Amino acid sequence: MDKSLVLIKPDAIQRGLAGEIISRLENRGLKLVAMKMIQMDVALAQKHYAIHKGKAFFEELVNFITSSPIIAVVLQGENAIQIIRKTMGDTDPAKALPGTIRGDLGIDIGYNLIHGSDSQANAVKEIDLFFSADEIHDYCKDVDKWIS
Repeated sequence: MDKSLVLIKPDAIQRGLAGEIISRLENRGLKLVAMKMIQMDVALAQKHYAIHKGKAFFEELVNFITSSPIIAVVLQGENAIQIIRKTMGDTDPAKALPGTIRGDLGIDIGYNLIHGSDSQANAVKEIDLFFSADEIHDYCKDVDKWIS
């Protein structure tokens, strides 16, 4: 089973969309195995966005993600990363398909509601930034027994 990190960004928190976003991901069959609300500090934001360091928008990313609390979530399931990415939609809400989180709820490319890991390798790194092993809860849902 794949695991992926999802961050419900400050704009989603400010607009009261966290529950809907999490619900959409759970409705896709993904299992919630960890969740917490945090105020990300600059040091953590810089680690999380390290791949963008040196780019013109790096400071703006850090400023935005630290501007308000976020909700960090770990979701688990078969092909979790691909399912999350498709459910999120294109980074630019203007290009995101209807039915996706960003297509239905997004307003601006800079304020695009959600982050999801883009690969298994990045998911492992990102999860480790936000959660310790004892904060991730593996459990069996009855529906999992029916599918197996």
